[in-house]
Order: sequence, then C-alpha cells, then structure tokens
Amino acid sequence: MSGGRPMSGAVVEGIDFERWAVILCKPDAVVRGLVDRVLAMISAAGIAVSGRLDVIAEPWQAHVVYRDLLADAGRRPRLDLPSCIDAAFAGRPVTVALAHGEPGLHARLRQVIGHTDPTRAVTGTIRGDLSDDSVAAADVEKRLVRNLIHTSDDPDSARREYGTWYGPGRRPPVPDFDRCSVILCKPDAVERGLVDAVLERIDAVGCTVASRRDVIVQAWQAHVHYWDLLVDADWFPGRDIPAGLDDAYAGKPVSVALAYGEPGIHNQLRQLIGHFDPTRAAPGTVRGDFGNDSLERALAEQRLVHNLMHTSDDAGAARRDFGTWFGAHRSSLLAVPTPIPLQPTPADR
Repeated sequence: MSGGRPMSGAVVEGIDFERWAVILCKPDAVVRGLVDRVLAMISAAGIAVSGRLDVIAEPWQAHVVYRDLLADAGRRPRLDLPSCIDAAFAGRPVTVALAHGEPGLHARLRQVIGHTDPTRAVTGTIRGDLSDDSVAAADVEKRLVRNLIHTSDDPDSARREYGTWYGPGRRPPVPDFDRCSVILCKPDAVERGLVDAVLERIDAVGCTVASRRDVIVQAWQAHVHYWDLLVDADWFPGRDIPAGLDDAYAGKPVSVALAYGEPGIHNQLRQLIGHFDPTRAAPGTVRGDFGNDSLERALAEQRLVHNLMHTSDDAGAARRDFGTWFGAHRSSLLAVPTPIPLQPTPADR
C-alpha cells in the first residue's frame, strides 16, 4: 500500500548493514564492570567499535531483540520466556555500541563472543574468558543465562537492533579525517616481518587500528603518495626520483590500515613513529626501535631511506592517502570513529 510502513520493516535506509553490527553488553556485564574489557576484546580482534551508549532498557527493547526467542518459545519449554526477559532486562542498565568491519562481520563477532553456554565457550572468546554462569544453572533457576553480550546475527537483525537502541532514522557519522589517519607499512616493514609490531605500537597509544589490507603497489599509488618528492625533485640534484620511487614501491607488497582517535591523531602518530632518518629517531619510537637504515646510507646509494612506515600528515593528507590506498568507493570505512550523538532528552531541550 502506497505510503504505508515498508514491508521489510526497515527502520533506516542507506547503511550497509553487511559491515555494521550492534553490540549489546547485557546487565550482567554492566553489573560486573566488564563492559570495557568486552569492548576491548572486540577491538583487539580488529573490529572497530564506536557509538557507545549507556541505556536503561525498556521492556519493548528487550522484546524486539529477543523476538525470535519469544516467537519460538518451544525452544525453552520450561521457562516463562516473556517473564524471564523482563526480569533480566526491563529497567536495568545495558551498554550498546556499534561494530564496523568487512562483510562477514556478523559471523566474525560470533566467533569472538563464543558459545551461548559459557561452559561450552572456548578459551580466548569473551564468554569463555569472562563468563561465570551456565545454561544448566540458568535452567535450574528458571532464568536466562548470564553470558555478558549479544551481537547482531546478520544484516537484517543489525538493522532492527540499530533502530531498537539508537532510534529509527539515525545514521552512523560522516567521515571525519581529523580523527582518522592512514597507516602505510612500507616494503621494508613487510620484508622484515614487522607489520604486526608496528600496528601494535599504534594500538598501544590508544588509537583503534582497523581495516588492515595487504596491497601490491601500483606505480601510480607511489607517485600520488610521494607527489611532494616528485614536484620538488630539484632539491635532489643528480637523483632520478621517479625511477627511485618505482624501484622502491612498484610491484612490492605493503600493508595499509586505518587508525582512529581524537583530533590531533596526526601529530600523535608522527611523534610515535619518530624522525624520518632512523639514526635520529628517539628510543621508544617505531623508527628508533626498529629502524636499521640511515639517510646517509640511502643518499650514498641514491635510493629512498628504509624507515618502515608512514602516517598521514594532516586531515587533508589523510583524505588523499585514503583514496590512494583504499579507494574512494570504500568510504564507508571512515564512518567508524565518531560516536553517534545522543538525541536530546526533554531536560536538554
């Protein structure tokens, strides 16, 4: 019927829910103070987490999230499921957040959180490491199992749960290059097996690292990335800069990733990676600790210095670096870092 409710029940359009999922940290995670650890474990699995929101759950929200369980009550015949769900959720604090990643995100999250019954969840999963309950105990006490976390099962459930917790029509944030930097792990970092160590350093300073991908460099990518060297080639008399770039990069493997943080991330990362000449980089920086080359040696051999990595200089450079290494068609990746603003409450208006 024209003008009626969409037959799909969609609550928001224009979001690729193949790449987005809703994380629900249940009341037991909140009561036990485990929300930060749960979200950190998801982030450590290479999945970007944003949009954290603390909520007092209303009955209808839990009913929508558990609609399949309520509609197929025969799965737990000894329980009064509506009463159990209300007892577990209604009026109780939960924390919700958004997860963002590649297609297949939903299955990946299920692996990270582990089996529904914590006693059957393997070590290294959230439920296997942090849960203290079992389905058997829950059945005896006629309640829901306390297993800390729920994530969307598939794109359709992500769409429904997004509307449940964040409200219909709200969207993930637009790209914010002030909070995003592109990380380029150069061919020497790949050859020396240092990519994981480099990315771990960035993660350790509080930045979220996600969307890692391995790339075989095309010549145009090196030319666009190092445009300033090509334009200012007069500063390097006697050196064939285009040939040097092609020799160092074209056809070589690199790894790229995105780093998300607060405004100022570009300066923060430049300090972390250190001086472009590894011999002048301070201890504790990436180049100071891992570099094994020098500008002097590179000049003598008429090549680029091997200094492991690059991060975007500023917001404008991040925009260009993203298009160079990820492609403009992948711009949905950039919506991750900025939390979704809360709808104003009546008291705020």
